[in-house]
Amino acid sequence: MEAFKAVQTVLAVRKYQDKPVPAETVRRIVEAAHLTGSSMNRQPWHFIVVEDRAALQKMGELAHTGPYIAQAALAVAVVVEDSPYAVSDASRAVQSMMLTAWSEGVGSNWVGFFNLEALKPLLGIPAGLQIFAVVPFGYPLDAIGRGKKNRKPLAEVAHRERFGQPFE
Repeated sequence: MEAFKAVQTVLAVRKYQDKPVPAETVRRIVEAAHLTGSSMNRQPWHFIVVEDRAALQKMGELAHTGPYIAQAALAVAVVVEDSPYAVSDASRAVQSMMLTAWSEGVGSNWVGFFNLEALKPLLGIPAGLQIFAVVPFGYPLDAIGRGKKNRKPLAEVAHRERFGQPFE
């Protein structure tokens, strides 16, 4: 899928088919994160790929904002080192994974911000590292309309040269 088409059509997926994602697709998803640019090429991240059903179930229980992790074919925990650029670098890596997955028919959604520390013992994450996000992946359970998004008009959020001058 062309990159713009993936951006144009990607939607959050929280319900997954009970169907594994092929190993080569999983590799491309993780490789997309690995290849993402980072500030000063420091790459302040680690990616933990979880496919074990029991571990996914437990992750869904512990991550209050992502109970649907339990039904995913896999999840990637994005772990960051202490860096002033970790948030932007890891965000870029998450988006790369999500768009790569979507281009291959695999849906995902970002889980984060609340109670992810509870996952550290389960995933063996050492002290000094933080869980930034968990991204579950799987084939969408429901037929979802690619590209049918509820967005403000472009002219309302995009400006040319100065705020308030419409981008047309």
